[in-house]
Amino acid sequence: MSHPAVCLSIHDVMPDTLTPVTALIDRCRRHGWPPPTLLVVPGRDWDRAGISQLQRWQADGHPLAGHGWRHAIDGFGGMGHRVHSALISRRVAEHLSLDAEGILALMRRCHAWFGQHDLTPDGLYVPPAWALGALPLRRLDEQPFSMVETLRGIHSRADGRWRYRALLGYEAGNRLQKAALQVSNAVNRRRGPAAGLRIGLHPHDAQLPLAGAMDRDLARFSPRPPAGG
Repeated sequence: MSHPAVCLSIHDVMPDTLTPVTALIDRCRRHGWPPPTLLVVPGRDWDRAGISQLQRWQADGHPLAGHGWRHAIDGFGGMGHRVHSALISRRVAEHLSLDAEGILALMRRCHAWFGQHDLTPDGLYVPPAWALGALPLRRLDEQPFSMVETLRGIHSRADGRWRYRALLGYEAGNRLQKAALQVSNAVNRRRGPAAGLRIGLHPHDAQLPLAGAMDRDLARFSPRPPAGG
């Protein structure tokens, strides 16, 4: 069965996650997927070898998307951020500790980094933990990415429209996260055929409790199932 409306991405591509990201790419290929979009965190300690790997992945057909700057916070932006951190994002939702000007500056810096390293961003920006923060949608024209993805869906700067897509994820580091993801994934698997579907992988998902569910979804929703699969 073909699922042309499924978007597959691998988050948190950083110098210290290149090995598990490589393993996930291989896993997706075995399930018949074309190259997934790679969400790159620019503000880490990238060396020449890491940049070269990104260049090879891009040459192999992987779209590269922006994913924050450091994927980490130095402090909380208020009680709402603390609650979000406890329930969802831990200490990665850096947009939530910034005001609108700080968010725009971060997004511009993220976009510029790709060109500085002979890389071409695909046009997509995904804030860490899908949390856009205190940036009004009307101000998205002030940053260079053409699409911004949040939990809600994908916003196109060109026409100001949202493309609503259900979301599957597997980054369950504890029992509460596992239970929450099992419920949300069950709902979104049913919504996917009508709403379109996003599958968001994280580098260590294959070692977490929902690894089996991840493999089943990669097989079920693959747009190009392997021969004999």
